[in-house]
Amino acid sequence: MATFLFLYITILTVMGVVRSPSKCSTVGIQGIAWAFGGMIFALVYCTAGISESCIGIYSDHLCVVDGAGGHINPAVTFGLLLARKLSLTRAVFYMVMQCLGAICGAGVVKGFQKSQYQMLGGGANVVNHGYTKGAGLGAEIVGTFVLVYTVFSATDAKRNARDSHVPILAPLPIGFAVFLVHLATIPITGTGINPARSLGAAIIYNKDHAWDDHWIFWVGPFTGAALAALYHQIVIRARPLKSTWFLFFFSS
Repeated sequence: MATFLFLYITILTVMGVVRSPSKCSTVGIQGIAWAFGGMIFALVYCTAGISESCIGIYSDHLCVVDGAGGHINPAVTFGLLLARKLSLTRAVFYMVMQCLGAICGAGVVKGFQKSQYQMLGGGANVVNHGYTKGAGLGAEIVGTFVLVYTVFSATDAKRNARDSHVPILAPLPIGFAVFLVHLATIPITGTGINPARSLGAAIIYNKDHAWDDHWIFWVGPFTGAALAALYHQIVIRARPLKSTWFLFFFSS
């Protein structure tokens, strides 16, 4: 449901900006960035404690990390999987549901405004003219790194134990990170950093150019998420490599 609402609101915002001949008469790039960041803030806040299997925001893991709540992005889920903050089965289930929610959200937008949806690009992610695929991939890697690193920092168990206000404020820095990344990378790729968001828009829009560079919006976010998980767990928290899933994925 969270990813459904996320796609519905954000794609409508993108279409509204693209539709206008003058960006000054719309919310512009800043408004798109606020729509994405604001929705992440609201949805993480609203869904952080949904699952009863969640340990709770005042114990070992924040609900955003360990329970069903707050999982809106497969790249973030992948990063948390590598850090062993959730099981492989649960991670796969979350990713499937995130993708299905994204497809449904984009589908509802198209159902309401079919002709405009096709004409305005459907919010699909592409590498924009003037940028190479390498630049697009780099933007997605770094952008996702910023997001996932912020998630790890905002939901860090040691910080939660020391500062009681951290769990309550966790959705704010996460949403703000999404906002800042969008400001920087919308001109390059339209900002993916969420494979489910990119997949949902691409499937419903379903034009050749939406699929040409689609691999970038999976490889980039998953690479950025892995690097962020590695940095936080190994460098910041000085945990041994064997305490993460990296040993399982990358050892021969």
